[in-house]
Amino acid sequence: MPDHIIIWEWAAFAIRWLHVITAIAWIGSSFYFVALDLGLVKAPGLPKGAHGEEWQVHGGGFYHIQKYLVAPERMPEHLTWFKWESYATWLSGAALLMVTYWAGANLYLIDPAKIELSTWQAILISGGSLAIGWLIYDTLCKSKLGETPTVLMLLLFVALVVMGWGYNQVFTGRAALLHLGAFTATIMTANVFLVIMPNQRIVVADLKAGRAPDPKYGKIAKLRSTHNNYLTLPVIFLMLSNHYPLAFASEYNWLIAALIFLMGVTIRHFFNTMHARQGYRWWTWAVTSVLFVAIMWLSALGLNQESYEEAEARALTPIETKFAEAEGFDRVADIIVGRCSMCHAREPVFEGIHHAPKGVFLETRGDIARLAREIYVQSGLTDAMPPANITWMEQEERQQVIRWFRQVGGLSLAGL
Repeated sequence: MPDHIIIWEWAAFAIRWLHVITAIAWIGSSFYFVALDLGLVKAPGLPKGAHGEEWQVHGGGFYHIQKYLVAPERMPEHLTWFKWESYATWLSGAALLMVTYWAGANLYLIDPAKIELSTWQAILISGGSLAIGWLIYDTLCKSKLGETPTVLMLLLFVALVVMGWGYNQVFTGRAALLHLGAFTATIMTANVFLVIMPNQRIVVADLKAGRAPDPKYGKIAKLRSTHNNYLTLPVIFLMLSNHYPLAFASEYNWLIAALIFLMGVTIRHFFNTMHARQGYRWWTWAVTSVLFVAIMWLSALGLNQESYEEAEARALTPIETKFAEAEGFDRVADIIVGRCSMCHAREPVFEGIHHAPKGVFLETRGDIARLAREIYVQSGLTDAMPPANITWMEQEERQQVIRWFRQVGGLSLAGL
């Protein structure tokens, strides 16, 4: 039977797979409907109440699509609701957050150098911030600011920048950007679940009861849908950022995230105007390029890592101490330093490696004890590391890693 870590790794992989699939479905349908809406043509002979139409061809067939601003006079028998793509993406993302960052809080979420937190405190801040952030956003949208969409978008941008800065004061850089993405995704899915869908149900209920639907519900839903449109690309970047230390392992990662939100606006503006047949705004390409260069500059300017001396002097956490005191640790430490530290160092010496891959350091006792689970999976259970076994790690050395970890590891938080 596989041990608990193997089961946990596959569970995390399955959830991530589901999250990617549902995100593709949600983003795909969102992009499609935005392009469709902007490309509608007000052709003569449209049915009463129809706002526009478009002809499309796909898969050898032709599609004739018409949009009603409120609703048709008669409710169709078959009505497709686009909602589960959004719900499933958020639910699977929340599960992945719990499996990776909550269960692995001591490794991925908590940064003792920033603030001392217990696991439950970190989890409370993590989950609570998502809920509180939504309430603040929703209150702003329901205020008079809803009548001035541009001002509201600017305030939303400021709120996102403040949240990014706040997360970076509490969590690891990796978790800070991930949580900013989760915060943004929560806004987007809550817009669908708590605003857009309820408003559409009100319209449908009015039609079935023979009442004329109030256009205000469509207007409110359109505002939230527009926000979702411009937030989509930044969310994808933030969700991918945990694989790229130059994005998250910087003291300016919150500024990098802020520029990414601006890039989301410029990129979507280009495509939105193109789909609306208003021409090609090529200047957005130049602005996007300048923003991206600024991001690269910030990442190099503020690379945030402790020195070897600081890492060596850092006191071990209780969990790290358990692994450091386990039988065989000294031998495993020698193996990892000998086989891995030429790349995974504050100052790598392996040719072509300028920054430690994934921001992972394996030089000190604290480094190795902190990353016990990752070492177990990457270099014990599998031969993923070193890549292509370039440093010739022996099979017996991998077995020593396994024996050392299994003395302490398991499905407990100590092992995660």
